[in-house]
Amino acid sequence: MAILAQLVDDVVVSKFDLKPGELAIGRHPDNEVMIDDISVSGHHAVIEVVASKYLEGTLEFFIVDKGSKNGTFVNERPVNERERLVDGDVIRLAWNKFKLIDDAGNNLASTAHVLQ
Repeated sequence: MAILAQLVDDVVVSKFDLKPGELAIGRHPDNEVMIDDISVSGHHAVIEVVASKYLEGTLEFFIVDKGSKNGTFVNERPVNERERLVDGDVIRLAWNKFKLIDDAGNNLASTAHVLQ
């Protein structure tokens, strides 16, 4: 199961389940993750959750900035286009931090494929 954990001073204060589809994040109340912070745009970013084309039963995660004024960052790198997310990535929207936690990703990280 994958979650998006909202962090305040590196402490988890909220958790949001990541299911197939889109998770909209922003200041406007119609977002699934609503952040009451003037530095966050009304419709700031979207996390896309899609089934993997390569590994049946696994999910892939992507983030897209929706033209926010103060930016979206993954591991302190600005998001300029659709960017893949992996377990442990820290996402920052303006000054608000989130962490992607993917139990399946932990298992896949230790799996190696040998091509012959």
